[in-house]
Amino acid sequence: MNCLFCKITNKEIPAEIIYEDEDSLGILDVRPRAPGHAMVLPKNHVVTIFDLELSEIGRVFGGVKKTAELLKNAFQPDGFTIGINQGAAAGQAIEHLHIHVIPRYKDDGGGSIHSVVNNPPKESLSEIRDKILK
Repeated sequence: MNCLFCKITNKEIPAEIIYEDEDSLGILDVRPRAPGHAMVLPKNHVVTIFDLELSEIGRVFGGVKKTAELLKNAFQPDGFTIGINQGAAAGQAIEHLHIHVIPRYKDDGGGSIHSVVNNPPKESLSEIRDKILK
């Protein structure tokens, strides 16, 4: 397999590892948006969250929590943005699920998750709900 993140989780390529357990690996992002910007990678090769077994989700997000705790202790940020770019349209550049953990500070120039996209629906919320539950 020629997956960059699989090579990192298999220790074939070096990375700045800050957390590791049986199911996940926390590494520093090579293009950090803030000091301590990290990513948590499942050790299993999965492309999106849809490919992650339900039984694995809690364990991988346990790694997200542990990684965030390490960053909180080291940097004392005012908050975190934690997110997934899933699919090319959302900016996923590497086809291996990775969860960004970005320390945030007052006046850091960033925005909330709501600032990522501005494409409000034309339908009412009840119409959207009905479409989802169809």
